[in-house]
Amino acid sequence: MTHQHRRFSWRSLRTTRTARTAPSERATRTARRARTARTARGARLAAVLPLAVALFVAAPAPASFAAPGDGGDGKDGGQVTTAEDAENETALVAAEDHRLDQVRAVAAVAPLKGDKWTRPYRLETAGGYTLVFTPRTQPYGVADLLKFAPQTFVRSKRDGSYLLTENIYLLAGAKLKLSSPGGLTLRLASNSRGFVSIVSFGGRLTLEGTPQAPMRISSWDPSANKPDTDVRDGRAYVRAIGGQFSMTHAQVSDLGFWSGRTGGLSLTGTDRPDTGNIKYDDGEQDLNRRELAAADDKAEQESEQTPHAGGVIAQPAGELATPDSRFSVPDLSYVSAEITNSTISGNLYGLFLSGATGANIIRTKVINNLEDGVVLHRGVTNVVVDRTVSQGNGGDGFVLSRATQQVRVTGSKALSNGGNGFTLSGRPLANGPSASGESISSYGSNSVSDSTARDNGRYGIEVFGGENVGVQNNEVDGGDMGIVAREDATKVAITGNHLTGQTRQGISVRDGVSAATVTGNIIEGTETGVYVRDSQAEVRGNTVQEATNHGISLVGDIDKSTVSYNVVAGVGPSAVDTSRAHGGVTVKENQTFAWHDTSAFWVKFKHYASPMTLLWVSILLLILFSALLGARRSSRRGGVERLGVHPYADKKPLPSAPATEVGNAASNGNRPTGRHRVPAMTAGPGPT
Repeated sequence: MTHQHRRFSWRSLRTTRTARTAPSERATRTARRARTARTARGARLAAVLPLAVALFVAAPAPASFAAPGDGGDGKDGGQVTTAEDAENETALVAAEDHRLDQVRAVAAVAPLKGDKWTRPYRLETAGGYTLVFTPRTQPYGVADLLKFAPQTFVRSKRDGSYLLTENIYLLAGAKLKLSSPGGLTLRLASNSRGFVSIVSFGGRLTLEGTPQAPMRISSWDPSANKPDTDVRDGRAYVRAIGGQFSMTHAQVSDLGFWSGRTGGLSLTGTDRPDTGNIKYDDGEQDLNRRELAAADDKAEQESEQTPHAGGVIAQPAGELATPDSRFSVPDLSYVSAEITNSTISGNLYGLFLSGATGANIIRTKVINNLEDGVVLHRGVTNVVVDRTVSQGNGGDGFVLSRATQQVRVTGSKALSNGGNGFTLSGRPLANGPSASGESISSYGSNSVSDSTARDNGRYGIEVFGGENVGVQNNEVDGGDMGIVAREDATKVAITGNHLTGQTRQGISVRDGVSAATVTGNIIEGTETGVYVRDSQAEVRGNTVQEATNHGISLVGDIDKSTVSYNVVAGVGPSAVDTSRAHGGVTVKENQTFAWHDTSAFWVKFKHYASPMTLLWVSILLLILFSALLGARRSSRRGGVERLGVHPYADKKPLPSAPATEVGNAASNGNRPTGRHRVPAMTAGPGPT
């Protein structure tokens, strides 16, 4: 609430009260009240003005968030955040946290001060007035706002919209329903002098419209008569802390700044006791509240008779009335949400959930937000995101960050976002002992299925750590890479996806991923179809078409990986590249007949020049050399064989002399000559 609004409120109150007094007493009472008001206002301003100046005066510098449709004038977008702007926005978030703590502290003790504090009341805090709604059976609505805040909830005669110029705070059990049969347009005051918020702390907040007349809520700069698009000096926001939140047929726009909890539409958990699911019975809740109130009254009566001094209260020995909670961890109270058929645009973060369970986001559009679209932060479990579109956001389309489990995204679209289409992070909150004692276990059991990621600035779908993650039956078009699994993710199933037109890689499994399954995917028009680096994966039954570098590429330590039954077509150095891989990998039954190998001779030589191949080639060359050497020697010795001479003619025994000549020579004692020929002996029987 700005100081200008405060002056207007006090002036109006004085005028109304003065009109009811007699003319003779009017001047005296008016003068007395004026002196008192000036004194009190001076004291308040002396205490509040330094903080207000430090928090709410924005420096005239450009911000890094580019608001959709801005003209680049340095005020309504095209902004560049400076260090001074960042410090200012951080201080504003801290101031909001401090204000909420103050309201919570006062609200905890207010019911003990009398019955009048069980009805709605107003607090004056550093950030302006805060109207506190207390529990009752029926939900508060527009009529109650007009009744309890006639000066800060004003209807415009020009277009019928409502302008809210003070903060709203719902206590646990209180219900606020913002709707109107003809359509409600609610504008939250927000400019360089301050902003307002609607915060539910364990209550139930409902934004409800109809298909024909949706409910609209946005920030509004009264002086400029337009939404506030400058985030540097803070901006109005809506937040549910625990309790229940529901929104249907609503349009939320131009809210939030700097942090997730002040990011626009923020649903976060709390350390209060659980308030139940989105649906509950009013009668049962009222009964519980009555029982608690009776118990508080009894405790107050007993406390008057209990000895106590200096904050030390005596109690009898025996069973503890109040258990010692020093060694117990308080349970987290999750917020429950139901968001359907709505549009969220122009926020810092489109929709921010943290500490939520049982939330459903269905048929909702999250478009043109400054940072991420749908952010499921820590402690989010059992959430369904169905048929939701996240488009044109400055960061990622959908973010499932650490400590997020059992989230199912189906039938949704991430289109033209500045970062990833879908980001699924399951990394541990700590890698070892930490100051907060966080778990070192990975998170997971999340899935993205039957969804579309198109023309996103970075990746289509990124799995960053975690376990038991499913990426199934999605359409991924464009981007630097299509589907990326990395950073020690385990049991990642990438199946049945259709990827086209990635700049570098269609599917990438890298940096310590284990037990990954890449099966049944169709990858078209990428540089490399499937890329596996320093990971263990089963690549089976995929179809790669029109690849321009490698069909399937294996790099680094890929021990126990399998590449089988894939169909690879394209033009490039190799269909299945294993030249840079080491470890036990099985490559079999892949069809690469439609691949045109364009690698150079030496590249092919290096590819096939493995140690085993060189060994067998050496043995074959040795055998061939030996055979050629033997043939050469044979040709030298048996050259006459080629002239018709028997090859073994020189091996025949020498011819012997006739027997008659041998006999005559023996009888005469002379050697036989040519003149004395011995007649040939006739064969006959030998001597008997």
